Amino acid sequence: MDVGRQIRKIRQSRGMSQRELAKISGVSNGTISVLEKSQSDPSVGLLRRILDGLDISIAEFFADETSEPATYFFAKEDFVNIGTGKVQYLQMGKSSKGRMLQMIKEVSAPGTSSGAAALSHPGEEAGIIISGRMEVTVGDERRILGPGDGYYFDSTLPHRFRTIGDEECCLISACTPPF
Repeated sequence: MDVGRQIRKIRQSRGMSQRELAKISGVSNGTISVLEKSQSDPSVGLLRRILDGLDISIAEFFADETSEPATYFFAKEDFVNIGTGKVQYLQMGKSSKGRMLQMIKEVSAPGTSSGAAALSHPGEEAGIIISGRMEVTVGDERRILGPGDGYYFDSTLPHRFRTIGDEECCLISACTPPF
């Protein structure tokens, strides 16, 4: 999927200019322009701010537009990458539309983060580190988590994630409502 082209398509379908989207999302007009020209991939935090301005979740943004029949079991090829850049968010199933919980296998390259600004949104998040190390900041608390360690928090609290060390970090996470 061409993230920039999809952002432009949604923005235009809502009758918004780049400047309007920039103002609503708190992102510079130049950043919106660069993304829409597919000259750069946004961090997850930046993409979330832009999509909040478009009033669409990340899951809806990456969802296949065809409806998915009720499915109860998923093979590894049924996981859909809804991530960008050096972070894979392998969502269980093609869409989280109509679901209250979103399950994701996350794989992030060394040094990647959720962005410079802390995230905050309605819901709850939980995760368990499978391999690698992840620095998780929630409010004023910061921990470095390794294999077997986990987190669980109210996502209205400012939070941030950053992969630590020289190896990728793999974790299984869940969030409500789906982002």
